[in-house]
Parts: sequence; structure tokens; C-alpha cells
Amino acid sequence: MDILQRLARFLDRPLFPWKKLIIGFSVAQYCFEEFLSLRQYRVLQNTKPPKVLEKEVSQDVYDKSQEYGRAKAKFGFVKGLWGQIQNIAFIHFDVLPKLWAWTGGLLRFAPARFSGEISHSIVFVLTFILIQQALSLPANIYHTFVLEEKFGFNKQTPKLFVMDMIKSNLLAFIFAPPILAGFLTIVKKTGANFVTYLWLFASVLQAFFVTVYPIFILPLFNKLSPLEEGKLKSETEALAKKLNFPLHELFVIDGSKRSNHSNAYFFGLPWKKHIVIYDTLIEKSTPEEVVAVLAHELGHWSLGHTTKLFAISQIHVFYIFSLFSVFINNSSLYADFGFAKEHPIIIGFILFSDALAPMDLVINLLMNIMSRRFEFQADAFANNLGYKSELASSLIKLQVQNLSTMDADWMYASYHFSHPILSERLKALDWTPTGKVVEEKKEEEDGVEKATGREL
Repeated sequence: MDILQRLARFLDRPLFPWKKLIIGFSVAQYCFEEFLSLRQYRVLQNTKPPKVLEKEVSQDVYDKSQEYGRAKAKFGFVKGLWGQIQNIAFIHFDVLPKLWAWTGGLLRFAPARFSGEISHSIVFVLTFILIQQALSLPANIYHTFVLEEKFGFNKQTPKLFVMDMIKSNLLAFIFAPPILAGFLTIVKKTGANFVTYLWLFASVLQAFFVTVYPIFILPLFNKLSPLEEGKLKSETEALAKKLNFPLHELFVIDGSKRSNHSNAYFFGLPWKKHIVIYDTLIEKSTPEEVVAVLAHELGHWSLGHTTKLFAISQIHVFYIFSLFSVFINNSSLYADFGFAKEHPIIIGFILFSDALAPMDLVINLLMNIMSRRFEFQADAFANNLGYKSELASSLIKLQVQNLSTMDADWMYASYHFSHPILSERLKALDWTPTGKVVEEKKEEEDGVEKATGREL
């Protein structure tokens, strides 16, 4: 802690140009990411699939995948530029101090017990969330109803889109106040020792949301139905038993309510896990292929990847709060952003997050490297269980159904991708092409497993 105190004194220099430094970080990051995107865009202009996929993916499917990738890239260019303009404008025009003053004015009409910094911070954050949502709304509408619609993925109606937005805001207004109140109270009450207490608070919150999310939050947006009896359920339960996976129940989620994209995942406490399979995955795959996907997912659990990632996340949270202690009383940082007379804790945390951006880039890069390594290991795990061909065919089908990128620039992939690209995964599996696994328009197979229709 003595090192952190010395660092805090070193960084708190009068007239230090924090604003220029943070804008410089932001512009440099934007330019670097756009450079990577341009490299990837050139790859998306290729006309032939990677050799390992030549016999598995039709030319029409590959062309459509590349077109989808280019459309998303173009959208990303515009969205990135708009986000950068917003960020610079917020800093240059001192939006934070002006918004802080305005939200403070709103509290003059509230009862006296809501006049402190905690109440002010809650109103400020909720207002900030609404402003950010309003600024991002046009891009979200375009992405859902134009881009995704064009390629056949969107299933949302305008009514569902609006309802999702309303529900998300209601959840923010329900959970944000007590969380912010707890965060600020801990910092105020514990003084220089707030790091450990904040870390414990964050850990409790994480456990709370792991428990609450599937019971109260997820059903607000999707319907979970137990998987009906059949080959898929029996083989999945047998796999879970073989691996000693604490499976509590198997669910089908109505992902097709919003999109045609497919996925599968598990969640829950260490002693009580639930597996969730998208209805789109079940409809477009054989039971053996779905089980192969689940073998990969359970490989993450069996190999300890989920535990390692949880431990790393806890270390990362502690590291963030430790560095926050360096900036929380930095008068020069507050002053350069228009807060010379008062130092609100929540403002300090926002400014600290901006200053931390360069370090976050490095951490995210390392996390992606580790995540891709875990994906290869989980594939190998499923392979060793005898699901090599089923896993390979399911990966190809998922790639085609989601029109995912089939090739990538190595620099772009290293920086952005948490999963290896399909060609790398098939090579690692030592996959031998056997012919077209997927055609562009594949008819649904007979005997598809379905949900019982009984809600959770």
C-alpha cells in the first residue's frame, strides 16, 4: 500500500494535463482499432474460403458470410466514429460537471433526506444511463431492423424492441441505486481501507446475481422450458453423469424470439448447474451434434476453466479497486475536468476508468489469448470423448447458421477474438474434410427434440 500512496502523490500534480492525456489515449485507441478493422476488411474481401473449408462450405454460403462481415464492419466504422465524437465532445465541453450540477439542481425538489452525495450520485448515474441510451438508440435500431434484418437474423418486432428497452431501464432503476449506495457508503465509511471491503462487496454482488438472474431476470426477456424426454436429453444427462457435472435441469431457451443465431451455455452455483440450449441450435442440428457442443462446454467446466476465469476476475476487480485508491483523492484530475471545489466519488471512478484505458487494453489482449487457448483445450476434451466428427460438423453448421467470420487477419483476431476462428479449430481437431456438411438452405431434420412448453 505504501507503493500506491507514493504513486498517488506522484500523479497528483497541479496543472497536470489529465484532460489532454485522456483524450490522447482515446484517440490513439480509436486509430489503432480502426487500423485493425481495415486489415480485417481486406480479409473480408477474399473470394475463396480457407482450404480446410473448401469442401465443407458452399461458395454461396461463403460469399454471404463475407458480405455479412463487411456489412458489420462498415456499421462498426460508423458506430466507432460516432462513439469517438461523443467521447471527445463530452470531455471538451465539460459535460460531466454540467450534468452533475444539473442533477444536483433536481434534488432541490426532493425531501431533505435525499440531499447528500449518495442520492446525488444515484440521480447522476441514472440520468447518464438514459443519455447514453438515447445517443446509442439510432445505431441499435439500425443494427436490429436493418443490418440483422437484411441477413435474415432479426426476429424482433418494434414492440418487443421497445419492451426490452423498458425492462432494461426498469432493472437499472431497481438495482443501480442500492448498488451505488453500497459502493459509496463503503468508500466513505472505511476510508483508506476501502479496497478490501469493496472487493468483498463486489464478490457478494456477483454471487447474488448468479443466483437471481435465472430466477427473476432472464424470464423477463426469454422463456425457459425444460427439454422434453428424448435422445438429446438422455445423452446429455449421460454425459453430465460421466463427467460428474452437477446438472440440475436442462432447458431450451426461445432464442428464436429475437434472432436466428444459435448458442448453448451453462450457469449456476458450483453445486447446482443448469444447461441452456437455444431452440435454434436444436432445430438446425442433430442430437449428436448438440451433445458435441455441450461436451465442449462441459470441457470448460471439467478442465477448470470457469474456476480459473472466476479467480482471474476476482484478481482483476481487486487490482481495479487498488488503482482506484491512487486516483480517488487526485485533486489535479478532478480540477482538470471541472471539479475544482468538490470531488464526488462516482466522478472520480468514472475519470479513473478513462485513465485506466491503456492498461485495460493490455489486460483484454492477455485475456483473449488465454480464452482462445481454453477453447482449443475444450475442443480437444470433446475430441477425446469421441465427438470429433460431431463437434467439427456442429462447428461448421454454427458458423454457417450465424454467418460467422471464416477467416481473419491475425492482428485483428489477436486483439478482438476470444475464440479461435473456425479454420484454426478444425485444423487443431485434425479434421479431414468429407464433403459439404452444410448447404446454404438446409431442410430441417426429422425427429427434432423440442421443449415441453412448461415454463420454468
